[in-house]
Amino acid sequence: AQPALPAANAAAPAPLPPERPAARVAQPLPAEATPAVAPADPDSAQSRAISVRTLGQGVPFARQVADRPGGGVQSPTPPPHATNGGGRRRKLGTPPEPAAERTETAARALPGAAQPGAGPRRPGTTEGAGRSYAIGAPDENAAEGPEPLDGPGGAVEVSDQPHPRPVDDELPPEPLDNPRRLLVWPAPDAGTQQALSDRGYRPVVVNSREEVDAQIAAFPAALFVDPLTGPITRTALQSLRQAAVAAEVPVLVTAGLGQATREAAYGADPAVLLKALAPRDSEQHPPRVLLIEEHAEIALALTATLEKRGMQVARASTDEDAVTLASQMRPNLVVMDLLQVRRRQAGIVDWLRANGQLNRTPLVVYTAAVDPSELPRLAAGESVLFLAERSTSDEVQERIVDLLARIGTN
Repeated sequence: AQPALPAANAAAPAPLPPERPAARVAQPLPAEATPAVAPADPDSAQSRAISVRTLGQGVPFARQVADRPGGGVQSPTPPPHATNGGGRRRKLGTPPEPAAERTETAARALPGAAQPGAGPRRPGTTEGAGRSYAIGAPDENAAEGPEPLDGPGGAVEVSDQPHPRPVDDELPPEPLDNPRRLLVWPAPDAGTQQALSDRGYRPVVVNSREEVDAQIAAFPAALFVDPLTGPITRTALQSLRQAAVAAEVPVLVTAGLGQATREAAYGADPAVLLKALAPRDSEQHPPRVLLIEEHAEIALALTATLEKRGMQVARASTDEDAVTLASQMRPNLVVMDLLQVRRRQAGIVDWLRANGQLNRTPLVVYTAAVDPSELPRLAAGESVLFLAERSTSDEVQERIVDLLARIGTN
């Protein structure tokens, strides 16, 4: 005689026949009372028992019908992710699990994960990104047909695909350094154009502040003002300088100095050009000019004309002395003899870059067509300096291009 079932299971179906293993006898779940179940139609939806404990964990609670008509028992709850032949399963969430089992579970649950005997992995699938849903289907040639799980169309597989990064439409179409844009005004002469092209620059002529602003997105190397092919006006020069400084683009201006009596001088006062170029800290502070000139007579003449225009001038005789002086005064404008610019050693240009001042401090380089024998007359005030065309010798052209290469280096 078999032992009697507990009172709570008095109305449960009859026990298994003797030929069934004892392990298949239904056992009540821990801390959960098994309600009484009346015999019902096995095909009825109400006869399918559901365990509240396993909802949301992707664990089906199957009910097997006994071979004997009119009787049956509940099968033990299968372990997670196990299948009972042709049933359907859905993994709705991932319950907390130890770290050691997390990798194996994720590999088994993710769509497209590599499994023994599985086909090639589908392109475009991701691993470990977001939540994943695994949908099981009936075995091939099974009696149960496919059933939609979430209404018409069935379950939808959701995969976390990476979103494409937005493209910046303002970047230039060509590489930034091959060739690199160099803003020039006015249009360079043929020799300067060729020298710049040989050095890897693409000269772009700009004539207004709006044209400078339109080129800022291309990250130009510098603004190069070289008045060889045409005259320049103070208003236009000041406007271009303001646009370049606001966009943090270095400014290099070339000039020539001549010496003659006041009656014979045919060029403008250099202070007119320099005042239009020199920015100032505020309206109450005059521009600070750093002058690098080895000849004392030329330095005194330039200092006198600049101070008449309301600028403060500090003079250095060499490029090395200019670095020491610049750290003390923080110049708004640097004016220097082109032949005194160091070509192989660090100088004022390197100091300006290292201290974040190169993009805000315009540089003016000049060539002086002054006879050394006439310097005493310049010191006595019998002659004056005036703006003229710079020298176009091969050495001057090479020095200018070298200086632009140093200024335009990132």
